[in-house]
Amino acid sequence: MKNQIIKLFALLFIAGFVSACGNETDGDGHNHEEGEQHESHEGHGEEGMGEVHLSNLKFKSLGMKVDTMPTRPISGVVEANGQLEVPPQHEATVTAIVGGNITSIKVIEGDKVSKGQVLAYLSHPDLTEIQTKYITAYNRSEYLKQEYNRQKKLYEEEVGSGKTFQETKSDYQSMKGEVKGYEAQLRQLNLNVEKIRNGDVYEQVPVVSPIDGYIEKVLIQLGQYIQPQTGMFKIVNTKHIHADLMVFEKDVYKVKEGQKVSFTVESVPGTRLTAKIFAVGKQFEQNPKAVHVHAEIEQKKEFLIPGMYINGNIYTENKAVKALPEGAIIEEEGKPYIFIAEQHNEDGETEWAFKPVEIRTGIADEGWVEINLLEPLPAGTKVAWNNAYYLISEMKKSQTSHSH
Repeated sequence: MKNQIIKLFALLFIAGFVSACGNETDGDGHNHEEGEQHESHEGHGEEGMGEVHLSNLKFKSLGMKVDTMPTRPISGVVEANGQLEVPPQHEATVTAIVGGNITSIKVIEGDKVSKGQVLAYLSHPDLTEIQTKYITAYNRSEYLKQEYNRQKKLYEEEVGSGKTFQETKSDYQSMKGEVKGYEAQLRQLNLNVEKIRNGDVYEQVPVVSPIDGYIEKVLIQLGQYIQPQTGMFKIVNTKHIHADLMVFEKDVYKVKEGQKVSFTVESVPGTRLTAKIFAVGKQFEQNPKAVHVHAEIEQKKEFLIPGMYINGNIYTENKAVKALPEGAIIEEEGKPYIFIAEQHNEDGETEWAFKPVEIRTGIADEGWVEINLLEPLPAGTKVAWNNAYYLISEMKKSQTSHSH
């Protein structure tokens, strides 16, 4: 029995020694592991995101801007596409009033023209005939006018016959109407009626511009015979060019006259122009279901041509919101973040700490974006106004170095 007790104590001693040796070895390893765990969590926020520290020198060299989050009036934006248009009263297709052969063309495409300016000349035997008929009718009318006045005087003095007076009056009025008809035709042909009365017969008829503008197309050639009402020239007055945008049904209620529009022209990269809405359509177009919105361009450029495609933003009513510049926001794994900033001293040196905070963005306007906080920030909290991309990059580098 005594030997058994001695053996039992011996076994317990050996077991204790082995256990102590194992604890010593494991202790070193365990302490090392705890150190790794502590390092990997250091600098992490509640959501598992880290933070980045900048020295005051680095802060200044980056041009960091830090301040409280401002409240700013921002316009809502409705995106719309369309094209440049000119109102119908400022476009013209010039036609031939009568048939004739083109004898000369005075303009080329792109020429600036004024209302009444001669664009071309045409001639035809019929043009001479109408002038000679007018001269004959005018002279006949003048003779009948004198005869009418003579018969009227005789009738009033009860010397002449009433029947003769009435016949003369009828002939005179009929001829006067015929003369006026010829004069109307000649004026339509842009011919000087008074010169024709004096015997000047035009061999060529001028074709003139009905509006001020630019020659968009020349549709004729020298010697070509033109039928009446055939289009000869197309003229457009680009002074009245405007933006014609299509606004979808879901956004129509936001759009009103007087709102500002900013747009780009697809064929002129890098150009952004502004306009002001002067009319909103009252009827929906189909496929897609949208209405026309017309906006007057504020600073027209010479390169603007009707038919050019445009991409526009319509700025709707302002509202005061919390907002930051675009450079203050970064998207990480599909979520937008901003950085809150804290200044403190580290070993006598000023240092800045930036920590990301998840947010939701709202409307954007001219480089500013509405900020919707998921949780309120303490009063006076400062945030970074720029360099969010740099801050997230530095934070990722820091996390990567800690993980190794």
